[in-house]
Amino acid sequence: MAKSLVIVESPAKAKTVNHYLGEDYVVKASMGHVRDLPEKKLGVDVQADFQPTYQVIPEKKKIVAELKKAARESDRVILAADPDREGEAISWHLSQLFAEDNPRIFRATFHEITEEGVQAAFRNLGQIDLNLLEAQQTRRVLDRLVGYLISPLLWKKIARGLSAGRVQSVALRLICDREKEIKAFVAEEYWSIAARLEAQDPPAFKAALIKIDGKKAKVGNAEEAGVIVEACKRATFVLEKVEVRAKHKHPAPPYITSTLQQDGFRLLRFPVKKTMFVAQKLYEGMAIGEIGQTGLITYMRTDSMRVSDAAQAAARAYIEQKFSAAYVPAKPNQYKSKKKTQDAHEAVRPARLDLPPEKVKPFLKKEEYDLYKLVWNRFLASQMAAAVIEETAFAVRADRYLFQVKGEVVKFDGFLALWPNGNGGKETLPKAAAGETLKLLEMESTQKFTEPPPRYTEGTLVKELESRGIGRPSTYAPIIATIQSRTYVVKDQGKFIPSELGMYVTDFLVKYFAKLMEYKFTAHMEEELDQISEGTQKGVDSLKEYYALLETYLKQGQETEGVKKTGIPIDEKCPKCGAPLVIKDGRFGRFKACSGYPGCKFRESLDKKESKPLDEKCPQCGAQLTQKFGRFGPFVACSDYPKCKYIKKDSVETGIACPLGCGGQILRRKTRRGKFFFGCNGYPKCTFASWDEPIDRRCPQCGARILFKKNLLRGEPYIYCKNEKCAFKEAAPREKIWERAGTPEKSAAAEEPGGTDEQGNR
Repeated sequence: MAKSLVIVESPAKAKTVNHYLGEDYVVKASMGHVRDLPEKKLGVDVQADFQPTYQVIPEKKKIVAELKKAARESDRVILAADPDREGEAISWHLSQLFAEDNPRIFRATFHEITEEGVQAAFRNLGQIDLNLLEAQQTRRVLDRLVGYLISPLLWKKIARGLSAGRVQSVALRLICDREKEIKAFVAEEYWSIAARLEAQDPPAFKAALIKIDGKKAKVGNAEEAGVIVEACKRATFVLEKVEVRAKHKHPAPPYITSTLQQDGFRLLRFPVKKTMFVAQKLYEGMAIGEIGQTGLITYMRTDSMRVSDAAQAAARAYIEQKFSAAYVPAKPNQYKSKKKTQDAHEAVRPARLDLPPEKVKPFLKKEEYDLYKLVWNRFLASQMAAAVIEETAFAVRADRYLFQVKGEVVKFDGFLALWPNGNGGKETLPKAAAGETLKLLEMESTQKFTEPPPRYTEGTLVKELESRGIGRPSTYAPIIATIQSRTYVVKDQGKFIPSELGMYVTDFLVKYFAKLMEYKFTAHMEEELDQISEGTQKGVDSLKEYYALLETYLKQGQETEGVKKTGIPIDEKCPKCGAPLVIKDGRFGRFKACSGYPGCKFRESLDKKESKPLDEKCPQCGAQLTQKFGRFGPFVACSDYPKCKYIKKDSVETGIACPLGCGGQILRRKTRRGKFFFGCNGYPKCTFASWDEPIDRRCPQCGARILFKKNLLRGEPYIYCKNEKCAFKEAAPREKIWERAGTPEKSAAAEEPGGTDEQGNR
């Protein structure tokens, strides 16, 4: 009897699913999307209700041919892509391609890749959800309209290589608006005053001044602070009021996509892209000793806090066994988002509670273990009893001045036993009774200034986007990557600072595409996509509304003169002649130039990468060495430049382990003739060497430890696998001058969401 063909997105997922299915199934990978809108044209018939035209992605033609052949030879086809809009779209495109080869096509969806989860899905096969498909197609067309209609206008009016995105440009606006707030902020001086006091019993404690004559204390300068300090030194401090109350501190809910991204950055310092990449691997499955291939977490693209009854019961049993019955709440903890969510998926949780982090640690990389432990602890903590805190508050009177201090003692740690991040910790106070006279040990006054709102980090930007309902967490990683690759923003100590180019492009878009750049309008479009998913809204109605606005704005934008020839004006003066500076494009990328050219030829490159301090000292002056970036690539130099001009000429660390397994690390080196190559630091014992740049990614087809990037002066650069028996190959982004050598349409296409990640998934 012919076998059933099962199609998933990636080889890793295929391997895990195949592990749970019998010999009657053949599991293959589509490597993500197999069809998309054409690359070099709009591909949307606006006049025919925005009907899209799809074609097989050129790089996927070989895979499609193999899958079609397998479909013809199989009894039936089961499409098992991820259970979301993109997964539904992949399944639909495959069903369209297989319609003539095998009409017996079914859909399988599962939210955890475990034996129970996979087999349950295959016992309940269904059909493609056309509402989810329509929502994905509407989103795809919306992004194509923006990318292919606004981006060329930016090329024409401002500079080559620019792009706009329906969500990307609004995210950039958030960063630019925050920068404007910071620049407009005027710091105000204020003084904080505290008294260090001692009761009859230890310990001593510090109380802060909160009121003067019953009104909120406001101390604006050193003179006022001095008067208060001297008056308090002469006063008697009396413990006027003691309040002791027990309070319950409840655990946070299990992770959803956005909170996982935020804590991945906050606690592990993972960029959003890395968090999602590692989570994808944990979901698709890892080889765990004798257990074999198994998924470790549930599906990581979700905005629901729901947990299945079975998972909740298993968690309660585990908590009772690991801790005690006291740590199990009387009723299971239930969590509900304040906003409307898609409830098809559970929250992000461990797929199996018989695989605690310490058990799987030997089989995981450090980054995989760290993220898995984070998910594990957060989920179990969310199902534990609340912590019981005894909070004590002292109100201390010194004549006209009222001081206050709060302390707390943990009476029962509850979930804090597993998730101490939930406990901020406060000062421990002595046992004392109201009316007791306190001894003044010291008066403290500190000058402070009000601070502007902080710049966004990856974590806080994700939090802000999610709180405003802008975009979806699965799109945040490519958005953040794009605004950096376009030089719209730069990172300084992990915080986003918009470049002059980013500020100008944002102001241009806000001026000529006002409503499309509004935060509420963008969030409204996301709500409509959700309604389309539920079948309560038609995609074509949303497209008509959006396109009508877009068409009007495009006409307005075409009428503006633009600054492509003169350069983008910025608020800086030329250091040579004092004339205003402008931003221009050149064959080596964007640069600042003097507006007085050709009389003044000052220029400074803007395509700079973030410097990275190294744990190594300069051999000439003893200062710290730094990895920097120049026109010929990365190099290591003294951080005390220009006082010390030491440059390390031999090699630069890549942080990638040698693929030959010798325990060494790949270095970027230079030949005697100045050509770069990559070799192992274990040379001459290890002879690994390559002209092509190594990429720290496993091959999605054969599992090879690393991939390689071929950079070409002519033709498209690409990433490939060096295994002779493996044919993996994918397009790579251009760098330096080559990345702008294409057309506006190509650049816009590269910016649009909906591409593939490191494993060929959305």
